[in-house]
Amino acid sequence: MNNQKNNLLLFELNSKIMQENATNNPSGENTNESGMDEKTMGIVSYLTIVGWIIVLAVRKSKTEYTSFHLRQMAGLIALSIGIFIISMVLSVVTFGLGFLFNLLSLGVLILWIFGLIGALNNEMKPVPLFGEQFQQWFKTMF
Repeated sequence: MNNQKNNLLLFELNSKIMQENATNNPSGENTNESGMDEKTMGIVSYLTIVGWIIVLAVRKSKTEYTSFHLRQMAGLIALSIGIFIISMVLSVVTFGLGFLFNLLSLGVLILWIFGLIGALNNEMKPVPLFGEQFQQWFKTMF
């Protein structure tokens, strides 16, 4: 008798868990073992370098969608670092005029917003100007 009750309780618990999973992921999108679906990983990859590293660390399988957004953000990170280095060199060489070069950082911010909006909309749309280049440069890495 107790065994039947235990089996019934386990069956009910399993049914509730399956129903919860269907409710939490109604689109049936792929979730990996980290518990994040692809869209979430795309969004998190744009949340600073820390989010980018988190997605690299937790993704178990290489999917085109996640790899696309990792490559976009890798390009934006590289572009930001390049602009920073050039502006520092120009600041030293031209005695402070390198700060004008920092205005390009505003452009990187705008490109970042485009990438984040693409991830929020579950799209694989490259950022303007450099997005296709980023895909080519980093295609073997991610």
